Amino acid sequence: MNNPVTAHHDDPTFLVRRAQRGDLTALATLLQQITPFIERICRPIASQDTPDAVQESLIVIYQNLGALEKPAAIYSWVRIIALREAIRVARIAGRVIATDVIEIVGSNSPQLGTEIRDVLGRLTPEHRTMLTLRHVQELDEQTVAKSLDLPLGTVRSRLFRARRAFRDAWEGEAAAG
Repeated sequence: MNNPVTAHHDDPTFLVRRAQRGDLTALATLLQQITPFIERICRPIASQDTPDAVQESLIVIYQNLGALEKPAAIYSWVRIIALREAIRVARIAGRVIATDVIEIVGSNSPQLGTEIRDVLGRLTPEHRTMLTLRHVQELDEQTVAKSLDLPLGTVRSRLFRARRAFRDAWEGEAAAG
């Protein structure tokens, strides 16, 4: 006899529906399946605290899976939770929200990557967060707004200020160097 969870083990929508009905095997399979996705989202923000951010994300997902109305939207829902938890964990740890700028500019330009990292390090955590979500995670403004539970206008104004702060710091470094 075929186990329905095994037959559909790669279908997240199926797993969500089963897990919402109390199927613990489907829940375990779903959580195992989405963990690498969560890690990729948390790593640029939480840095060395990524395992904590992933664990906190999985707890929130477990606790709230029953409230997910559209099982087909599981990955969008998980992304928002992972972003919020990564930011929260990074703030609690008092860490600078990290970005792997070497990946942004390419591995063939380590000096430029170092300079960008230095400039980002001088920005406020709010500005770093906004730039990380928009330009490293490549989220659109609406997704950033949803992820941070902010109005779209607030996100746009914070992004404008973050970009201006980065530009000013970059130009200041260029003038000094």
